[in-house]
Formats: sequence, structure tokens, C-alpha cells
Amino acid sequence: MEVAVGPSPVLTLRSGPPPSDCSQSDSGTVLATIALPSDWMAGAATGSKALLGLWRDLSADAAGTVGHFRIHQGSICHVQGEVTETGGGGAMTLDNPVLAAGQTVTVTSFSLSAGGA
Repeated sequence: MEVAVGPSPVLTLRSGPPPSDCSQSDSGTVLATIALPSDWMAGAATGSKALLGLWRDLSADAAGTVGHFRIHQGSICHVQGEVTETGGGGAMTLDNPVLAAGQTVTVTSFSLSAGGA
């Protein structure tokens, strides 16, 4: 996935549920935007990859509850999913998914799994 998306993609954290797939238009309000590091995924282990480095926005764009994420390279969405609080079981977890405008937002975990792994 990291090779397909390319280096330094952008992560947007949005309100509400995700669209049915990445081919659909963006939905919800952008609550936070994070420029991911050039090498943003750790090496694969047992069929999955996890975030690499620090994924943090020092100043949330808007107030609201994060419901989903999208990872873009330019205008193309490559991956999306649900967001939960740490321990909540989402594909991506945050230290706190209920944001105030201007607060620091930290992604605490993110992983991608290969089908059948």
C-alpha cells in the first residue's frame, strides 16, 4: 500500500461515517489534516503494516467528533476507514476523537492487513 500511495501522503480526519469506498466524494467536515512522513508505514509483519513515525496535527482545523479518515496523494483517495478512541477497535485510533478547534491531535495506532493473512 505504501508504494502504491507514494511518499508523504496527506491524512484527513473527518466527521461522520466514511463513504462506501474511496471512489466516492469526500464526506463530512475536515477536522484535522496531517502531512504524513515520507516513510509512513512500518515493514510488514504477519500480514499487516502499522504506522511509522509520529502522526500528529498540532492544531485541529475544526471542532467535532472524528468518524473516519482518508489518506490522499494529491486529489486521489487511496485508503479510508473508521476512527475510534484508543482501545476502540477502529482501523485508526486517536488519543481523543472529540476535537476542539486548535487542539493537538495524535494518531495512536493505524494498521492495514492483507486479505487472507
